Amino acid sequence: NLIVHEGFITYGGLAGRDLEAVAVGLHEGIAEDYLAYREQHTHYLAEVLKKAGMHVYQPSGGHAVYVDAAQTLPHISPLAFPGVALANMLYIEGGIRTVEIGSLMFSHKDIATGEEIPADNELVRFAIPRRVYTRSHLDYVGEVAREVVKNASDVNGLRITWAPEFLRHFMAQMEWIKS
Repeated sequence: NLIVHEGFITYGGLAGRDLEAVAVGLHEGIAEDYLAYREQHTHYLAEVLKKAGMHVYQPSGGHAVYVDAAQTLPHISPLAFPGVALANMLYIEGGIRTVEIGSLMFSHKDIATGEEIPADNELVRFAIPRRVYTRSHLDYVGEVAREVVKNASDVNGLRITWAPEFLRHFMAQMEWIKS
């Protein structure tokens, strides 16, 4: 029982069930029928998000859908982190967990001027773990997205109040910018 739940020292710290999940994932990763199903599942979420009014990158991927937060929240400047604002609103509105892939993660300082340069894109990634969500779950994501888009003009940007020098997107502390 201990090995099943805690693993064994030679298992690299993984429990038996985790190793089995990895093995199943590797097996499914080469099954064309399963891969086609994954692609269709992800495409379905992309369509649901488009119908909700979000600007979706096309074609959708095999594991995630990417939304252009800068187009979804065009009133928020890149250095006020529209991707973070969109991700936060999805979570506040309906518990939808996404991740920003934009200026919080990829902006940088110009060496000559010290000016903050925003990322090229302000994306929000909707990743779909394998064998977790049904179409009903994806429809719920669409309902939440629709509510966020409906109230998009009320969403403010954010500012960083503290961040580490490296990998700030993991631990930055932020606050909403008051209108």
